[in-house]
Amino acid sequence: MAFWHRWFGRTFSARDRELYEMLGQGETWAGEPVSPDGALKLSAFWAAVRVKSQTVASLSFDVMEKQRDGSKVRVSDHPLQALLDSSPNADQTAIEFWEGRMLGLSTRGNGFAEKVTGRDGLVALNAMPADTLTERDRDGDLFYTFYDRGKQERLPEEKVFHIKGFGDGDMGMSPVAYARQTLSLTIATEKFAGQTYSRGGRVKGFFVMPSGSKPLTEGQRADAKKNLVDANSGPNAPWAGILEGGVDWKGVSLTLKDAEMILNRRFNIEEVCRWVGVPPIIIGHAGEGQTMWGTGVSAIMQSWYTLFLRSDLKRIEQAIAKRILTPAQRLRYSVKINYEDLLRGDTTARSAFYVSMLNAGVMTINQVRRLEGWPPIEGGDVARMQMQNIPITEASTRAAVAAMLTNMITQGSTHSTETNDDASQAA
Repeated sequence: MAFWHRWFGRTFSARDRELYEMLGQGETWAGEPVSPDGALKLSAFWAAVRVKSQTVASLSFDVMEKQRDGSKVRVSDHPLQALLDSSPNADQTAIEFWEGRMLGLSTRGNGFAEKVTGRDGLVALNAMPADTLTERDRDGDLFYTFYDRGKQERLPEEKVFHIKGFGDGDMGMSPVAYARQTLSLTIATEKFAGQTYSRGGRVKGFFVMPSGSKPLTEGQRADAKKNLVDANSGPNAPWAGILEGGVDWKGVSLTLKDAEMILNRRFNIEEVCRWVGVPPIIIGHAGEGQTMWGTGVSAIMQSWYTLFLRSDLKRIEQAIAKRILTPAQRLRYSVKINYEDLLRGDTTARSAFYVSMLNAGVMTINQVRRLEGWPPIEGGDVARMQMQNIPITEASTRAAVAAMLTNMITQGSTHSTETNDDASQAA
């Protein structure tokens, strides 16, 4: 125990997840250890986690108040509004705070924050490390344990804001832990490519002495290693060498071409994205026969918003409702993450949506202007719709009235024509 404390400033027990991460979290088929920090050194994993975390963190959080008619109105002066959407604590902005919680969800399956309360209720959410551990005492009460600047902290359940990832139980399941075989294979692939390039693309093998030659003495073996092995190894090795006396070369390792390195690396990217829940196109990887632009990409993005990202947003909304709002507050307030912000980059789709909502009378002009950050205009709070949109039950009545008006106009026109003809004959 003294060894761990001397090197890491703390002691470890068999329950510490960090100890297993340092040891590689168990054996992997490819033989490469895997940890969250090690996984983030892979470009595909880093890009997928980053784009997912930044996307969620960039959305706005709104505290909504339930009205008697069932509608919900944003409460800009609620204390939680600034806390969730502007400044959760003294050290972080909202986007920095939520990026950290999403980073924990994407790597370890959990996001934590310490709830700091004052006379008026919750006043801050202080970031907690993603490797925080949970345990229950004999009475079944839940506690959270983590290390802060070398000191162990233990907080009860009511003091912690916990966002649990996919899974069942007190903790979410760690994506890195369950994906360790895929990540280990990806690390091994990258390592193989790097080592091959470090040797100038040369494969491993043996120098074979001529058939019938006597075994080398110790001195001859040392000379052969110096003149054949060492002289042709390393990044500064010559591009060609000379083999004398019938010495031959036999390669024993696969070349990059034989190992299908390009195909393996492409497949590894897709595998990593599958574990994180991000389409490869979002991190700049196009599949076979796929372009980086067009309607197909728009459909993929919309699918990602709906099938993957939406569940993360709902998970955070419900965690806020359960672990930040009191039961009495939940009856009146809720928190909404503005999913519509994701459409702001697509002006065509946004304009079509607004036109559809305005024509149907669902939204008012000022509601649209408010979403765009524009000031309201006079008369813009009245819902409008086109005149031809009538209830189907009134269709026959409207048709009869229209026919009657048409008949009256026709008869009036005929009468006017006859009068003019009589006047012409009299003249």
